[in-house]
Amino acid sequence: MKVLRVRRGDTTFYGQLLFEERAVRCLDPTLGLPETTPLSEVSVLPPVAPSKVVCAQGNFRGRLRELGRGDGDAPMLFLKPPSAIIGSGEAIRLPRAVNRVEAWGGLALVLGRACRDIAPEAVPRCLFGFSCANDVTAGDLLTDGPVGRAKGYDTFAPIGPWIETSVADPTGLRLRTSINDAVVQDATTADMVLSPFALVSFVSTIMTLLPGDVILTGSPAGGGVLAPGDEVRVEIDDVGVLINAARGEAETGPLQ
Repeated sequence: MKVLRVRRGDTTFYGQLLFEERAVRCLDPTLGLPETTPLSEVSVLPPVAPSKVVCAQGNFRGRLRELGRGDGDAPMLFLKPPSAIIGSGEAIRLPRAVNRVEAWGGLALVLGRACRDIAPEAVPRCLFGFSCANDVTAGDLLTDGPVGRAKGYDTFAPIGPWIETSVADPTGLRLRTSINDAVVQDATTADMVLSPFALVSFVSTIMTLLPGDVILTGSPAGGGVLAPGDEVRVEIDDVGVLINAARGEAETGPLQ
């Protein structure tokens, strides 16, 4: 099932995407909305509104080899602010103060219920679904040490195009990232040091995960540099295709 987060009037809700009907089916009957609503009558929002976005750095073996590091170094964790999130079709804003903005595709896990210190085999009961993500990074700021500034700019966490709830096994999904049709990353989630479920378990030993929270599971080797006008696509088999254009800060103006 493909789930969108949408707004109709003053009401925001999650709805199942009905492709053929070009409509969404409201998943919360308590809202008193029609069972189905045409897409033309709703605004499609970023599919997640989490309390936190927890990201794994160096969780792909190919990426670790690229950095000259071993499996024992993984994973490092960092946080992206919720204000960095945008949906598919929205523009990645390239800050004027940054010289090198990079795109790094990855798999996003969306929590469906609160969990703390859970075993990997219990993780599927806590997940709502999966999405595509782009760990946009100010590459020239990584010399800071802590990565918060390089990873935390507004628009630096594209996630979408929806939440896919029907992925049975996330351990062998093919992931491709392309910029203007040139493939810059091509790997599978089997290359992860910590599998998606093991990663959620690991994070849950550190912090309580709340419904709607997002975990980015890391990015493969490769990556690419963005320039104004570029289109970046993150495609994950059985999940979806996330598409965002890059725009200079002056082109996009202030965020509303």
